[in-house]
Amino acid sequence: MAKENKQDNKPEKKLDKKPVHQQEKKNKEIHQKAQQSSVVLAHGAVAPLPKDYKVRLKDAYSAQVLPALMKDFNLASPMAAPKIKKIVINIGVSEAKENIQALDLAKEDLTLISGQTPQIRRAKKSISNFKLREGMPIGVRVTLRGIRMFEFLDRFISLSVPRIRDFQGFDPRLFDGRGNLNIGLKEHHIFPEVNMEKSPKARGMNITFVTTAGDNKKGQALLEYLGLPFKKPKVEQQRA
Repeated sequence: MAKENKQDNKPEKKLDKKPVHQQEKKNKEIHQKAQQSSVVLAHGAVAPLPKDYKVRLKDAYSAQVLPALMKDFNLASPMAAPKIKKIVINIGVSEAKENIQALDLAKEDLTLISGQTPQIRRAKKSISNFKLREGMPIGVRVTLRGIRMFEFLDRFISLSVPRIRDFQGFDPRLFDGRGNLNIGLKEHHIFPEVNMEKSPKARGMNITFVTTAGDNKKGQALLEYLGLPFKKPKVEQQRA
């Protein structure tokens, strides 16, 4: 009888161990995916992107935009085609000299918008008329490159630009002559990542798209193929 009980108990133990082990693996995988998908962790650090993460705009550049640019400008090598080098986002916080909490709030908003921890910018000179001293914090800045750059550009074009009030396209005159575009926004609330309850005050921001185009024509063509809308030139009616 004792032998029969031992044999009966053996398969029951094996059946109990397998599902528990599988559940633990699943729980670990779910926990890891949740950590990777979240942009900001509890202590304020930015979570790294997954290794297999792919941005559709980056794939579209190599598959569609690059051949189109080579054809339009008669380029022999893909290395000569213009591309985006980096994106720089600046938010000025003038009230930070009196209320340091405003700077922390702007830093948190920019972290959510860009997915990267920003850098605090300080005054380089003292200006008595503005009650400004050298070294005072006056804004936050972040520089995006690589995957995060394409991921931000994709979200900016598809989600944020349609939320701009009375938007009719960006002015081509915003280029600096070397193919770099500087955009000024009046409200940072156009980004869906910003919590309106925590930051009800609208803040202006500046976004700079740095390219390797070298001139405005190539820079505008690059950003247009990527999906950034520009104002169309008005056609003057010929007088009879």
